[in-house]
Amino acid sequence: MIHDPVRPADPEQLPLFDEEALDIADYLRAESDAEADIHQSEHERQGMTALVIGAIGVVYGDIGTSPLYAFREALHATAAEGAQPGRPEVLGLLSLLVWTLVLIVTVKYIFALLRVDNRGEGGVLALYTLVRLALGRRSLPILALAIMAAALFGGDAVITPAISVLSAVEGMEMVLPALNEWVLPVAIGILLALFIVQRRGTTKIARFFGPITVVWFLTLGGLGLWHMAANPGILAALNPAWGFGFLLAHKGVAFVVLGAVFLAVTGGEALYADLGHFGRRPIVIAWFSLIFPALVLNYLGQGALVLADPSALENPFFSMASGHALPALVLLATAATVIAAQAVISGAFSMARAAIQLGFLPRLTMRHTAESASGQIYIGAVNWTLLFGVLWLVLTFRSSTALASAYGISVTGSMVLETTLGALFLWRVKKLPLVISVLLVAPVIVVELAFFASNAAKIADGGYVPVMIAAVLCLVMVAWWRGTQRVSARLHKLAIPLNSFVRSMRNSSVQIIPGTAFFLTPDADVVPSALLHNLKHNRVLHDQTVLLTVETLRVPYATLEERAEYEVLTEHFARLTLRFGFMETPNVSRAMVHARRSGLKFDVMASTFFLGRRRPVPSGPGGFGRMLDQLYATLARISADPTDFFHLPRDRVVELGERVAI
Repeated sequence: MIHDPVRPADPEQLPLFDEEALDIADYLRAESDAEADIHQSEHERQGMTALVIGAIGVVYGDIGTSPLYAFREALHATAAEGAQPGRPEVLGLLSLLVWTLVLIVTVKYIFALLRVDNRGEGGVLALYTLVRLALGRRSLPILALAIMAAALFGGDAVITPAISVLSAVEGMEMVLPALNEWVLPVAIGILLALFIVQRRGTTKIARFFGPITVVWFLTLGGLGLWHMAANPGILAALNPAWGFGFLLAHKGVAFVVLGAVFLAVTGGEALYADLGHFGRRPIVIAWFSLIFPALVLNYLGQGALVLADPSALENPFFSMASGHALPALVLLATAATVIAAQAVISGAFSMARAAIQLGFLPRLTMRHTAESASGQIYIGAVNWTLLFGVLWLVLTFRSSTALASAYGISVTGSMVLETTLGALFLWRVKKLPLVISVLLVAPVIVVELAFFASNAAKIADGGYVPVMIAAVLCLVMVAWWRGTQRVSARLHKLAIPLNSFVRSMRNSSVQIIPGTAFFLTPDADVVPSALLHNLKHNRVLHDQTVLLTVETLRVPYATLEERAEYEVLTEHFARLTLRFGFMETPNVSRAMVHARRSGLKFDVMASTFFLGRRRPVPSGPGGFGRMLDQLYATLARISADPTDFFHLPRDRVVELGERVAI
């Protein structure tokens, strides 16, 4: 059993699960197999073919849209040097694109990180929890790495839908130049529809994601082969010497070109983040059987076209299609970019839930959109914040070319932090010597740092956007984590030890009344303030007083054995601990079936839940610390009602409030 939980400072700080009005019937609906609250991996219930097709639609949706703009932006950066890109330049750029896919996606993610999972889950926060568990203690530097990586993902989640949809819709200009003025309205309309439909869930339309994306990748590969047939010599780009030669021959522009080349692997991080949804094998099979060949063929085909027709340099991807096929290609590209944007939005919801459970963000209203899929959730605050950011970017930059300058820095930064955590994993979890761990990740991190530096050079041209978004998210997460720790420390200092309190109540004259009282507390070793307030004002004690603690484990999903632990203290006092993973939305009502199995006996209709609501009040001296305290207090006030998160019957909850100086 894992005993390394994240305990929020108090029930008021815990995350939220928002659904329809709840009643006592929730207790009775919790079946003994607990299939509603125990994670069942999809890859245990579906065929391999279905999983591979699903992975193609969800995992590779983002990286699959990179051919729309990656090679184009690399060519434009080269042309900015003042010379028309010739055969050495085209082969050099293609070589850099292909070998970036090999090193970053194939080597780092497919061969390495996909083997590193936390009970089947991947992603930077899962990697962080593995390292944190191996350390056995809190480490502020490692905590900072996780917070920064999660914040950078937020910046990527804002930019990806904007640049993907814009780049696809811009193909209308090639169908009919007069449609130029409709590019922005159409892109905004698509994005509005995409974000509005999130509230209803994407289960029904998600079944079409895989097949559509399969058609998209087959189209990418087919277009590439068609143009390669006219110029087989383009295969020379597979030789990495062309890439090195380009960098040496164009030192002045090479640094800028690297930023454009990196656009080819944006979305590669989704391979690791979506590990828990599909499993390693489907993701690997999809990459080698379709995704990687299709991407390489399309880039080579774009290069062959540019060499044959230099006028295609302006937009090589859409120039690959003939006039009659171009409208269909634009429609297919638009569908592919919508799927890519959907995958990023869903990833943002999952990342936010994990951050909330790990104590990095305040609780936000969550709603499940599919009864059969625990990963299908909707977070309104995240959805509308993303929509606002995406529309602001579209209206500000107005073209995918302009947005390309802002794209990349958040992804490269996140990848560098992920690789750093990977080195720490090898050192602390796999017990390899530090020097060997560093040497193993050195080839990847050196390349990623070069890409990061190249993208950082574009700060003034738009790179400030993801940096600004990540900085704001970092500030929010630091303020929330710091405030939660300060409140917890202050309350613990004033708390009464539970053991001494229980002994003193044995000879107490307090009136005992029938029924069960559940007092939610983050620390099962001290007396909850709600219990003290109840004794002070009501002067009664329930026949069965249960101190209920909800713990968030540093694993994605709790097992049946970990879910509930019940301990009888005295005749009238007991302690109940319910555990959930950081990828789960806690449901106390359904978890009560496990509490009964552990020995807890109670009458549902004679039970009351007591919550302590605390309002933090900044009281320290001025400065940056005071600003963080004020931000924490504001977040605490606007965070959602904890009653809904605990999934408790609203007519049986009593809340007692108090002010806490921080």
